[in-house]
Amino acid sequence: MSFDAALTIVGILLLAGAMSCKISSRFNLPTLLLFLSAGVAAEWLLPVSGSDFVQQINNFGILAMAYILYSGGLETELKAVKKIMVRGLVLACIGVVLTAFIMGGGAFLFFGSKYSFLWCLLLSSLISSTDAAAVFAILRGRSVGLKGDLQPLLEFESGSNDPMAAFLTLMMCTLCLGKEEFNWGIEIPLVVYKLGGGVLFGIFAGWAGKYLFRVKLDFEGLYFVISVAWVVFCYGMAQMLGTNGFMACYVCGVCMNGSHYNYKRGLVKFHNALAWLMQIGLFILLGFLAQPKKLIEPDVWIPGVVLGLFLMFIARPAAVFLCLINSHYSFKEKLFISWVGIRGAAPIVLATFPLALGVENAQLMFRLIFFIVILSVTIQGWTLMAAARKLKVARAVSGNRERAPLELEIMHGSCDQDMREFEVTAESELAGKTLAEIAFPSGVLVTMIRRNERFIPAKGNSCIENGDGLLIMAERQLLHELEEKYFKNDHI
Repeated sequence: MSFDAALTIVGILLLAGAMSCKISSRFNLPTLLLFLSAGVAAEWLLPVSGSDFVQQINNFGILAMAYILYSGGLETELKAVKKIMVRGLVLACIGVVLTAFIMGGGAFLFFGSKYSFLWCLLLSSLISSTDAAAVFAILRGRSVGLKGDLQPLLEFESGSNDPMAAFLTLMMCTLCLGKEEFNWGIEIPLVVYKLGGGVLFGIFAGWAGKYLFRVKLDFEGLYFVISVAWVVFCYGMAQMLGTNGFMACYVCGVCMNGSHYNYKRGLVKFHNALAWLMQIGLFILLGFLAQPKKLIEPDVWIPGVVLGLFLMFIARPAAVFLCLINSHYSFKEKLFISWVGIRGAAPIVLATFPLALGVENAQLMFRLIFFIVILSVTIQGWTLMAAARKLKVARAVSGNRERAPLELEIMHGSCDQDMREFEVTAESELAGKTLAEIAFPSGVLVTMIRRNERFIPAKGNSCIENGDGLLIMAERQLLHELEEKYFKNDHI
């Protein structure tokens, strides 16, 4: 295949992945399932075998997950994370271990003496963590709205549980290969160091990053170059220090979200687009590894269905309920948290490690993981909002909120003003009043009103209606006061 032909195919696959969002919205299909399907179709049609590029796809998967996690953190408010951090870490660490052991026991009972208990534990370790790419993509869809702090909890868990799953995977690979005995006295403190060190380095990178982006550069495009480089540096340096790069990237993004620096809005949008590019590319490449003819063989799909359902209905719920004992979450909320245990790119990326290391029956293991991921994305992703409504944890959101076309991009040090859009809900005291009657404090300027798909100039006699978006310019402190007084939980 020529280089030009390869570029053409890459372009077609990326376009197909991006445009599949329209199909996803029309038929309520999980977007990530369509990305995987594109990769499976490509592997079926092209004269190239994905199994010849396992190491390269593994490397791309690591890089993609770093950018996806950083983008997820960049769009997560620090104050929301503080409220759920303890429970989130319990789910991300203890929850993963419990899921792995419960799932491993179930797999061993199912396979009997066909495979060793260590092999079954390795299989369960691969699939023990929820996937950040899948959870972020589904929970941040247009139709999703969750009550209370469910969404930040689920996003924090999915963004921070990969390190524990990676540790379990590498540990079980070592034991399956019989290279060395597992020393609890050494390995357990090492896990604490990796996770804790990843958090600390992420905090440092977030603190240093805000000063880096406050440097005045001659060309604004260079800020985006620096941002790309900063994520790579954050992951690489964290790994070199023996900590966890994935955790560092996610925490760095969260810390950057709470800081003010040059071109922040543009950088957030840029990384959102980059994360989508990485998700599309990653899932297509992982689909390229699937070997679809092998997935429909009885020794794959039968145990895949049984173990996938066991994971969804027994292992994950048991781990969640044990981790959330004595928490403020209700029984229905715990059920929903259990149901959002969506598997995606991370387990498939981890499943390439046994392939690369030469673990016995690693090909079968990879196919089982791939099948379970497809099952999870299809069933759980497809029924997510139905489950939220049934369990009464969904909240009403505007059906198709449009952002105002005007934004104020702040250069640090130039002023302390900002411009943000707030939505007026039916419960708001602003609904039905004119701007003159509201009488916002001095220094607050309502520049425009968004109503449905139209934009109305803001005047004193402009009457505010339910669902309106107010584009307001003021000093940051005033904007915070307005949010607390009039738009609590309504900031777009």
